Amino acid sequence: MTASPAPAALTTRAQDVSPRIVEDILTLVRHETGSYDLPGLASGLDLLRELTVQRLGRPDHEQRHPGGECGDTRTLTYRGTGAGHVALVGHYDTVWPTGTLAGWAQPGPSEDGRERLSGPGIFDMKTGLAQGIWALKLAREGGGPLPTVTFLFNGDEEIGSLSSRPVIEEVARKVDVTLVLEPSAHGAVKTARKGTGIFQVTATGVESHAGLAPQDGASAITALSEFVVAAAAVAAPDKGTTINTGLIKGGSAVNVVAGQATAGVDIRVSSAAEQARVDQELDAIEVSDPRVRIEIDHAWNRPPMTLNAASAPLLDLAREVARAQGRDALRDTAVGGASDANFVAALGLPVLCGMGAVGDGAHAQGEFIYPDTVPGQTALVAGLLGRLVEPLRGRAVGSRPHRAT
Repeated sequence: MTASPAPAALTTRAQDVSPRIVEDILTLVRHETGSYDLPGLASGLDLLRELTVQRLGRPDHEQRHPGGECGDTRTLTYRGTGAGHVALVGHYDTVWPTGTLAGWAQPGPSEDGRERLSGPGIFDMKTGLAQGIWALKLAREGGGPLPTVTFLFNGDEEIGSLSSRPVIEEVARKVDVTLVLEPSAHGAVKTARKGTGIFQVTATGVESHAGLAPQDGASAITALSEFVVAAAAVAAPDKGTTINTGLIKGGSAVNVVAGQATAGVDIRVSSAAEQARVDQELDAIEVSDPRVRIEIDHAWNRPPMTLNAASAPLLDLAREVARAQGRDALRDTAVGGASDANFVAALGLPVLCGMGAVGDGAHAQGEFIYPDTVPGQTALVAGLLGRLVEPLRGRAVGSRPHRAT
């Protein structure tokens, strides 16, 4: 690997420009981009492109991929001077509906007195987007050789990357390394994530008058309630498998035996074996009234992610960069959430996730970042770019076992 720019100089420069990075973060946060707000997503993507061009100039190649009913995906490629090619991946959609910002309160300092900045999507994951842009800017200023860098910004990650997945997989196959700018786990990179399923369960019963002829009806709501309780029992937390019914709808009127009911079920698994077991056991659930038909849409959204053989040397390299920059040992960890890194890992390609913000509270009122961590996280990605000027393939993997810790 070719030597990166001086680690101390890179870190110092990141600290010097930290207020500007934070201002870019807040610019992105102030523009709301809820996953279902297509006009907001479209203008938010335009803003993100504008910010990228302001910091890095016009890309050598760019493409906007229409998302249909989802936010569009944009790729911007900046040609490097080395042989390597790195993808920096991040989503600009958030779980927060438009209008949330108006009622958002800023938290006080943490218990140890550290400043916190809060806003819808600031942790997950607009900070990572801004840090990724500035990482390439700082790496360029270092003067050393750099890989070609392709930014991929997608607007539907929070709802399953339904339109962007093919683009993500196509880009990942073309590059040597993918770095996903999702928030870190308290500073640790994420090398293992659960697979996710978003199942839709439909119960179809028989309607009747609840007072005049209740015996003629077969309640879809009652049957679905039985199914939900039985489904919860399929979970195996000791194996990393969780099942949560988060949405239920059904019935037509309070005095009508319900003819239909639906449930949205979130499923998380740590292995393909558990995925198969869950499929089998949910299909085997029976309800007490045989007149009610239960149909399950087995919509597995993301495969489980593990630290594959291709990613292990990338983790080693990230740790080398962190040590050179004077950081404590860079930890890696497994988390319950999924991300677009799951898709890349499932292809057997090198990927690290959690390269973005340090903070907490994803998807919760009050999600926040520690602004004093912005320079370090930005410098880490910048330093890693400086070490990826040639393909990672062929780099020796140490004899020690690699696993999430």
